[in-house]
Amino acid sequence: MTISEIEKRVIAAIQGDIPICEKPYEQLSKDLGISEEEFIEVLSKLSEKGLIRRFGATLRHQKSGFSSNAMVAWKTEEIQVADIGKKMAAFSEVSHCYRRSPEHDWKYNLYTMVHEGSKNKCLDKVAQISKATGVTDYEILFSVRELKKTSMTYFSNAHLEDEDD
Repeated sequence: MTISEIEKRVIAAIQGDIPICEKPYEQLSKDLGISEEEFIEVLSKLSEKGLIRRFGATLRHQKSGFSSNAMVAWKTEEIQVADIGKKMAAFSEVSHCYRRSPEHDWKYNLYTMVHEGSKNKCLDKVAQISKATGVTDYEILFSVRELKKTSMTYFSNAHLEDEDD
C-alpha cells in the first residue's frame, strides 16, 4: 500500500502532542498549509485504509494533580464485558478502560486505570466501581513510578523535509 506525501505529513503531525486548544485539527492543518477539512479527510481515509487503528491521549497524571494511580484488573463474564466496561468508563476517575484476553493463570479480562489524590481515595473509588457494576473479582496494581510515555514515530518532519530536497 502506498502512502502519499500528504498522508505522511498528517501522520507526522499527529504522532506527537496535539495542541491544547478549541480546534487542534485547525492548528495542525495550518502548520501543514492545508485546510482543516482536508486534514480531517486525510485522517478519515487513513482510518478507512486501516493505517490508523486508534487515536489516543496520554494523561500525564503527575501534572494533572493525581498522586495515586491504579491499574485494576477485573474478571467479568465475556457476555457482560461491553456493558460493564461502559459503566466503569463513565467514572470520571477512570482514564482507560479496555478488554484483554486472559492469559495462563491470569484470569482478568477487563482493565481500568483509576486516578485519585491518594491511595485510600483510589481504593474507595475501586470499591464504588465494584459496587456499581457488581464485579467483585479484581486485582489492584498501584503505579510505583512512571517509566516512559512516548508515542511511536513513523514519519518525522525532518525526514519528510529531506525527501522534498
